[in-house]
Amino acid sequence: MNALPRRLAARNIHYGWVVAGVTFLTMLVTAGAVGAPGVLILPLQKEFGWSTAEISSALALRLVLFGLMGPFAASLMNRYGPRRIVLAALGLIGSSLIASLAMERVWQLVLLWGVGVGLGTGLTALVLGATVATRWFSRRRGLVVGLLTASSATGQLIVLPLLAGLTEAQGWRAALLLICGLLALAALAVFLLMRDSPEEIGLAPYGETVQAGSAAPAAAPPAGALDALREAARTRVFWILFATFFICGASTNGLIQTHFVPLCADFGLRPVEAASVLAAMGVFDFAGTVASGWLSDRYDNRWLLFWYYGLRGLSLLALPFTDFSFAGLSVFAVFYGLDWIATVPPTVKLTAARFGRARANLVFGWVFAGHQLGAAAAAYGAGLSRSELSSYLPAFFVAGALCLVAASLILVVGRPRPSVALRPSAAPAN
Repeated sequence: MNALPRRLAARNIHYGWVVAGVTFLTMLVTAGAVGAPGVLILPLQKEFGWSTAEISSALALRLVLFGLMGPFAASLMNRYGPRRIVLAALGLIGSSLIASLAMERVWQLVLLWGVGVGLGTGLTALVLGATVATRWFSRRRGLVVGLLTASSATGQLIVLPLLAGLTEAQGWRAALLLICGLLALAALAVFLLMRDSPEEIGLAPYGETVQAGSAAPAAAPPAGALDALREAARTRVFWILFATFFICGASTNGLIQTHFVPLCADFGLRPVEAASVLAAMGVFDFAGTVASGWLSDRYDNRWLLFWYYGLRGLSLLALPFTDFSFAGLSVFAVFYGLDWIATVPPTVKLTAARFGRARANLVFGWVFAGHQLGAAAAAYGAGLSRSELSSYLPAFFVAGALCLVAASLILVVGRPRPSVALRPSAAPAN
């Protein structure tokens, strides 16, 4: 056993909490990298003369790759371990952002922010949190999923206002350098503290005891991601979860995270003020997502998702009628913020209950791919709406209506039955 895990064990602290803390930091920083372009759309338009639709095409590609990497990231983590994959991902994101400091053409934006950042952040997306929670925690797993999911809200809370202020004072390149510095800090923490599994340091997952002769799970080949998709795609439950998460992405990352700042600018709010509203949403989202993790261990996850999607849809439909006043945006920040990503813990729980622990992270990776396809559609669609109709509002009305559809659709899923789980395979029971 390593020195630090041994010292913590002497104080009755499981090393899984250290790994969870490093994972939280990593997901927080990469969430800042994902959300940064929403603050930088206006400066890029001013410097290069690119249209909103042109910039949104790169951001949409980034979101597509961010999602499609999920199941393959899970498979790669199962084979090579999260530590190596996360370090490679942070290096790819950082190098893409540094190279973008010298970009002058739209195709360079698409290559660096669309492809480079999309692939890198896809390797450190929600699948990383699901993998760490499953490997390191037997007890309090739902709470840990909630905490790690909430890291994106914390990244938004801490990073986006800093980026907005720095962009306004020093330019968008200074903001990107800040992100690169945070990525380097996260990479150092991962290198020093991250471990691939509790078995690697002679521990059992939190809530279990070490058994004689126990060993780390066998590695799964990368093809396991496609095997999981083939089997999951035969079930109605998978497509319902995929469709509702598509709508989830369309109403969060693709719409609010990407276009909220320029939307507010259309109504006279400065970028720093709009980013402060996003930060307020982050406060409520952190509380809502952690609470959702706690609730998902105790209540019917279908009904939790019904209320989350329903409230989000109503808040999006009401946003255009707030007149973008302080009071109106404050109410929106509360209702929308509380369930921004509160949908993740119950969706992870439903996925594990229906498809089995052995392939939970792989199937959830494909469900998350649906989330990011929805985000990409909304990112591009909202930008196109702004370019062609001179207004973002039609995109917000469509997203609100889709959330109400998702609230109804999730109730079609019946109560979980263990017999429905996919057949065991070479994929490890993380």
